[in-house]
This record gives sequence, C-alpha cells and structure tokens, in this order.
Amino acid sequence: MIAQTLSLLLTSLLAVELFAQPKPVTLEVVARTNPNMDGVPNWAPSGDRFLAVDQKALMLYDCATGQRTELANLNDIEGKATERPSNKPFGWQNRRVAGSRPEWSNDGQRLLVSTGGDLFVLAVVSKEWTQLTATVDTEEDAHLSPDGRMVGFRRGNDLYVMDVSTRREHRLTTSGSETVWNGKLDWVYPEELDLGRAWWWSPDSKSIAYLQFDVGTEMIHPHVDSQPIQAVLEPQRFPKAGTPNASVKLGVVAARGGKSRWMGLGPTIDTLLARVAWLPSSQQLAVQRFSRVQDRLELLTADGANGRVKTLLEEKDPAWVNLHDLLRFLPDGRFLWASERSGFRHLYLYSAQGQMERQLTSGDWEVNVVDGVDAQNIYFTATKESPLERHLYRVPLAGGEIVRLTKTAGTNSVSMSPTAAYYTNSHSSLTSPPQRTLHRGSGEQLAVLTPASTSVMTEYALQPVEPVQFEADGNKFYGQIIKPVGFVAGKKYPAIVMVYGGPHAQTVRDNWAGLNWEQALAARGFVVWRMDNRGAGGRGHAWEAPLHRQFGKTELADQLAGVKYLVSQGYVDEKRVGIYGWSYGGYMTLFSLFNAPETFAAGVSGAPVTDWRHYDTIYTERYMGLPSRNEDGYKQSSAVTHAAKLQGKLMIVHNFQDDNVLFQNAQHMIDALQKANKQFELMFYQQKSHGVAGAARRHLLETTTGFFERSLKP
Repeated sequence: MIAQTLSLLLTSLLAVELFAQPKPVTLEVVARTNPNMDGVPNWAPSGDRFLAVDQKALMLYDCATGQRTELANLNDIEGKATERPSNKPFGWQNRRVAGSRPEWSNDGQRLLVSTGGDLFVLAVVSKEWTQLTATVDTEEDAHLSPDGRMVGFRRGNDLYVMDVSTRREHRLTTSGSETVWNGKLDWVYPEELDLGRAWWWSPDSKSIAYLQFDVGTEMIHPHVDSQPIQAVLEPQRFPKAGTPNASVKLGVVAARGGKSRWMGLGPTIDTLLARVAWLPSSQQLAVQRFSRVQDRLELLTADGANGRVKTLLEEKDPAWVNLHDLLRFLPDGRFLWASERSGFRHLYLYSAQGQMERQLTSGDWEVNVVDGVDAQNIYFTATKESPLERHLYRVPLAGGEIVRLTKTAGTNSVSMSPTAAYYTNSHSSLTSPPQRTLHRGSGEQLAVLTPASTSVMTEYALQPVEPVQFEADGNKFYGQIIKPVGFVAGKKYPAIVMVYGGPHAQTVRDNWAGLNWEQALAARGFVVWRMDNRGAGGRGHAWEAPLHRQFGKTELADQLAGVKYLVSQGYVDEKRVGIYGWSYGGYMTLFSLFNAPETFAAGVSGAPVTDWRHYDTIYTERYMGLPSRNEDGYKQSSAVTHAAKLQGKLMIVHNFQDDNVLFQNAQHMIDALQKANKQFELMFYQQKSHGVAGAARRHLLETTTGFFERSLKP
C-alpha cells in the first residue's frame, strides 16, 4: 500500500514537472504572433489627456487622475457611413501615407473622426456625434482648421473645405485629373521621404498650403491581378532610377476659395520638396528642398502672399544628406535644427534670420528624435549611452547639461504631450518584454499603462539572444547570436545568417524580439546570427557613407568578417552556413551567394532588388547617384551581373504584385540564372504588398524553414 502510494505521488510530481516544461517555439505559433503593442497615445492639445483605441472602443485617459472613459465605439459610427462600390480598381497608395486617426480640435472639445469614407464630429463632453458627409465618394486626409470652424479634405484629386456648423462645402481646387493631384502624394514621396501628407492649414485658419503633383511624367508599371477569371490591369506610377519624378509645386489658397498662389521654388522636376510647414505667423512657409541626388538640402522660407523664397540655411555632403523631422520653430521666431556636419546628428539653435546661436548637443552619438519642446527645454531621444539603446534626454534651450530621463537600459520609445508635461514610454530590452508607462515631463513614473507580458517567457522555450562585439579591419561591429535548443558544447551546428545590410537600417538593438522565426529555427537546431555592417543606422553618417555609389561590396566584406567571427567560436559548421534576407536583405542574400560561394552554402532571397535600375528614384539615387553618371557602380552592384557565379542552393520568394520591389526584379534574376544554367527554387505569393502576411505567412515560414532543413542538414 505504501509502495503504491509513493508510486502515485511520484507519478503526480512527474506529471506536474512535465506540465511545467516550456513548449518549443513552432512555426504555427510564430505565424499567429502579432509583435506590435497597441494603444499609441493621441494627445489632446492641452497635453493632459490622450486617446487610445482599444479594439474599436475610443478611450480617453486623464493623466492627472488616471481615469479611463469610453467616448464612443467606432463600429457604431462606421455603421452610419455611406455604402461604397466594392469593385473600385485597386489604388497603389503608399503604406506610409498618414492614417486617419481621430483628430482633436484645438480647444479639446471635439474630435474629427474619419471612418468608412465619411466624416463625423464627436463632442468629447456629451459623447454625441454628428455626421458631416454622406457621399459615395470618399473624403480623404481630413483635418480641422485650427479655429475648429472648418474641416478640409480631399475628394478625388481636389481639395475641399466644409463649414462645420452649416455643412456647406466649397471646392478649393479644380485642376485635379488622372495625372494632376492636388494635396495628394504620389507613391515614392511617402516611401522614401516619409512625407505623410500633402496639404496644411495655416495657424490662423485663413489659408491652406498644398503640394500639387503632376505624375504624368512618371513611369507606369503594369501590374496585373490574375486572381479573377478575367485578369485586371492595375497600373502603378513607379519612377525608376534615372527616370523622371513627378513635377511638384507648392501652392497657397485662401480657405474661403480663390486663385492659388504658387511659391517661387523654380522647376521642381529635378528637385524634391521634402518637407513643408507653416511658420507661427501664418505669413510664411518653411520648405526643405533637396537636390535630386540629395547631396544638398536647403531650408527655405516662402512668403504665402507673394511666393518669394529666401534661404535660411544649406546642408551639403559629398555622399548624401539624411532627411530628418527635428526642425522646430519657437514662438519668438528662432528655430531648432539638426545637422550631421560633425559626422553625427546633433541639435543646433538658430535665429529667425538663419544665424546659428549655439550647438546644444555634441559627441560621438546621434540624436534620433525631438520628442518635445517647452519654454526652457528640449526633450530628445538619442544613442548617447550606446548605439544599441535609445533613451530620452533633456537639454536647456539656453545650453547646458544634458539630463537622461529614462533610467532602464534598453530601447525606449517616447510619445510626449504637446506641452511636454507628460509622456508615455514603451520600453523593452533583449531580456524584458515591452511595457508602456506614463510619466511626468520630469521623468517621474505615474502609472503602468500596458504591463509587460511575461507569459511568453514561461510558456515557451525561448533561447537567450546573446549580444556580441568584435573587431575586424579596424572597425567595431555589433552582433547577436541565438544558440540551438539543447545546445551541446563541442558539437557543430548549421547556422543561418539573418541579413538586411542596407543604408541607415539597424537590426542589432537592445530590444525585445519575443516569439519570432529565429526562435523557431533555434528550436530546430540552427544557430541564428545577425550583425550590422557599415551602412547601418545608429552610428553616425560616416559609418553609412562607405556604401556611396556601390552597393554590396562593403556590406558583404563586413558580413564575411561576421561569419568568420561566428565560426571562430567553435560550434558552427563552416560548410553549413546559410543566409536569409528580405528586400535589401534579399538583394544581399543573392550578392553574398554569388560573390562568396565558399562561405554560404544556401540562401533564401525574399523580394530582392536584383538590379538597382529597377528600384525607385529617390532611394536609389540618394545612395547610387544617377545611372547615367555611375554606370559601372550600377553594373557591379547588380545581382544579375553576378548570376553565373552561383554554386550554393538558392530559393527566391516574391509577391507577384509587390508595389515596392517590383516582381520584375525576380523575373530578371530568374532569366539570368536560367541562361547561366543555374538550378534554384521559387515560391511566389499573390499579395499586393512588399511582405507576406495573413494566412500565407505560415506557408512562407514552412517553405523557407523546409528549404534550410533540406539544404543545411545531413
């Protein structure tokens, strides 16, 4: 009896122990994991309240009291929107175009809600909403005037204004057509200049400034949707390197209507109007104008009444000038500017006339974001502690000591209120899942808004992401290693190099990765390695510049140094090293397989740029120059040029209607490989995007993982 009891007890304990064992990370769980943290705050102008959308509930949070109030359910409002035709042709609007978040009125009493293609106004106190439009056409990019009396929007390719109280509307522009777009961005401007909108109210509500795009000169790429029984032609305006950009003009029109006044910016077919903002006076506009290849950036003022233009300052660089969003105009006319003239992006204070008064930050680190400005201080995010971390700092406008406000090591992403009285902070690190907290402007923590979810750490067998540093050719590099589950010292494992490699991107950071494909690969016995080569962001402009005028060569040299370091650790089989990348990383996968066949045995190239003449003007010409002036650079940088060198195993993956890296890239690569009699594998998807999402994502993960299993394991 005693023996039976002990046996039952041991069985129970064993069952509890087995139950407590963390589960392996599988492709199925990775495919259904959404790594994004919801609830980015939408601050009220007063700076003491913010909105967040929880599911479809529009929630108001009071910073002082911590009270949460539901204002409305967006499903209820959207249900009143006018039904629209479902057979409209697909429009290739860029994903970076600013979304339609609810917009506060300046007095904080009302919200403009754009949903279902119509416009609504929601009263914050009474929670009552009013429908402003009920049209078959969609009202897009809507914004309240600063005085709250009017709402401006775009319908089709023209701008309109409506009086909120009377709902009477009038049309501001009439020239909109298939090729002339008023207040509407083309595809490449938001993609490569990160410009999210193309029209702006003046602070006094009397005028509207807008960009007019004439896209008639841009190349047309003939996408075809082959899913219907009868295939549908869906052309996209996509200017390729060396071909014409859109002609862009900046106009100002009275809010009550009238003739547009065009700013005297000269011919813009070979320049880029990268940023536009009204000055506080409502009399002038600040314009940032790039040369076509972006080696010169001018900060200009344009007089809204007569269009006269004046230069405030100019930035030049022998490689390229990086665009930023750190410009801030102060109430007294002075302005804050950021420059990389020292090799690192730092903050400078200028007079209203464009004379530099003082440099506010300096050192071998860079300012990433200006988060807020108040009467005494500037609040900014920077890499001051480490290029792998991001922290919030404060520096006096008058100059002086820089104070760090975020204390915990890792990556901090801040959203500061307009008054800088409060901010929210999303923090994570390699060992800490994301958590969002509320703080006073001084840094004092007030509340935890979204606690860190640690369940994934106990539920699944996550392998540690090990940060490493190594030196090669006089350069310090940063990398990360994930060892296989059940790692045994002395055993040799296959390895997969995760690569992006392109300019300004940074993939090695002290932030949370969680349940991702790399963990699933580690569960299947692979070592996973990534490093940032020269060109990566976070380390200053001089670190990026070696990529100028030729892609692939420098990046590959650094990646090979990384593989050499990895193999030197003693647990990687140098004959079983694979490489994976998407987009620029897909390009790097091809370039690496072709030019370092002795190092890489297999690779998966996702949505690769295979010839830089096929990629867009603004990105490609920034780094490579014009094809007509850099023929050899384009030739040597093309993966197609080197196709005959393939020795390892290759899989190419691409969406047929990729709007970013056109499928034409894959077609040219396939043709070159076939002509060279090189064997390879293909997998194509039907989505109209650059990435593969939704139900097809699991298929992608199983396909790519299966390829590496076949190619790198005995």
